[in-house]
Amino acid sequence: MSQPVPPEDRTPKCAQCHKKPVSAQYRPFCSKRCADVDLAKWLNEGYAIPGSAAEDADETPPPAGSGEMSADD
Repeated sequence: MSQPVPPEDRTPKCAQCHKKPVSAQYRPFCSKRCADVDLAKWLNEGYAIPGSAAEDADETPPPAGSGEMSADD
């Protein structure tokens, strides 16, 4: 079996810098700076889910009966 982890090793680390312990005020970050760095990554689209490009999704035709009118209508 595994050994119990001592309390000093259970302290969560900052989600951004992984060095300092988490501050209750900025959880899950250690400071406002790390929280702002993470926010900037989100705003600059630094985080992305791998997949096909958005342009590829626009090229698929809508399903029949989707409520959109055709040129013949």
